[in-house]
Amino acid sequence: MRRTALAALCLVAAATAGLTGCLPGETKADSKPKGPFAGLSGGEIADRAVKATNGADSLRMKGDVPDDEDGGTIRIDMALSKKGDCAGTLGMGGQGKADLIKTGDTVYMKYDEAFLRAQGKGDSKADTDAVVNMLAGKWTKMSATGSDAKDIAGFCDLDSVLAGAEDVNSNATRGRTTTVDGTEAIILHEKDGKDRYTLYVATKGKPYLLRVDSTSAKDPGTITFGDYDKPVPAAKPTGNVLDIDKLGS
Repeated sequence: MRRTALAALCLVAAATAGLTGCLPGETKADSKPKGPFAGLSGGEIADRAVKATNGADSLRMKGDVPDDEDGGTIRIDMALSKKGDCAGTLGMGGQGKADLIKTGDTVYMKYDEAFLRAQGKGDSKADTDAVVNMLAGKWTKMSATGSDAKDIAGFCDLDSVLAGAEDVNSNATRGRTTTVDGTEAIILHEKDGKDRYTLYVATKGKPYLLRVDSTSAKDPGTITFGDYDKPVPAAKPTGNVLDIDKLGS
């Protein structure tokens, strides 16, 4: 269970940093660009987008990323901040979902039955049934500094997730304008060998990164970004919460 959830978080972190990293891009310069970002090349726009995105105190990521463990798809919808708070959901390719909240020094997680049974493959039916009966639909908590939670807690830190996505020096080329969830954006195209990446950058206000599409054979998928600088809804769950650290002691 923890290994798969952690794999999902690591994949998203890699996608966030890697897709906006130092990709070779097209070498042909944009010719006399007009309209939004007039006078700027695609690479210059990409550089500004990465700088603006890194400057945000919080944001929300949503999309599908590959699961290297089973070849499936992981669906993520997560808000996170530079304070280290996060709140959202992980969906495991039709095999259930897990809710995640981190606030302060505590990580809270809640799993549905389908998720727990999928992660219990290889275990006896009795063991899996016992885990389902104990955890399904219930909030659990762990210390963010504990061995079982520290990697997930690290993902909730926006600075850590975006680490490496700086000093892009991109050679992206400009495309047409479009909209992403109602926000006007300019499309940028980058490539790395046979891999292709499409970036969508807000044309009004701060040039935030709004979406990244990847056709990379290794990391295909789409991730959207939004809710920049909005409070992360990382409220402590109400009601009974199962303390996993006490169970393990």
